Amino acid sequence: MLVLHYTGLRTCTDALDRLCDPAAKVSAHYLIDEDGTTYALVAEDRRAWHAGVSFWRGERDVNGRSLGIELVNPGHEFGYRSFPEAQMQALLELGQDIVARHPIPARNVVGHSDVAPARKQDPGELFDWPRLSQRGIGLWPNKVEPVAAPESEVVAMLGEYGYDTAEPQAAILAFQRHFHATRRDGVACAETAGRIKALLRLVA
Repeated sequence: MLVLHYTGLRTCTDALDRLCDPAAKVSAHYLIDEDGTTYALVAEDRRAWHAGVSFWRGERDVNGRSLGIELVNPGHEFGYRSFPEAQMQALLELGQDIVARHPIPARNVVGHSDVAPARKQDPGELFDWPRLSQRGIGLWPNKVEPVAAPESEVVAMLGEYGYDTAEPQAAILAFQRHFHATRRDGVACAETAGRIKALLRLVA
């Protein structure tokens, strides 16, 4: 798996201090500053503590099965903003290199909010997931037709795709943050249902 995060801290220095502090009990394989500078912090064959309590496609040991990339961004707490072009270019290059070297299925390229929907919201609604998909990093549903479906059916489809649906509204909202960022209300609308159905067709 490849899990993308934002740091949720004001500066790159703050992020480096935290990620390199053993007492913080948090780490990531890579950190990318807003100017594109990339820091390799944990060897790819070592576990990094970036996902926390998490779940994806039946697996709860996400840390043991994934690489984590942190993107310097103050996050929703300190003034969430768009990810600069230099940072995105560095991520695209690193992401392509990672998926070329590791057998990571496209549906296993996720955000922190995807694997921890009740706790996290990063990398958030301003992150350009379609652009990553265009470069072969992750999936994006390009052909979407709205589908009228009850919430229970939408939640079942989210579970089939990989989400933890123990808290259904949190799962719907996490999906929207990633795949329907203009919505973000946790309501299983026809457009949201159509997007998850389109994704399931891609992985069938």
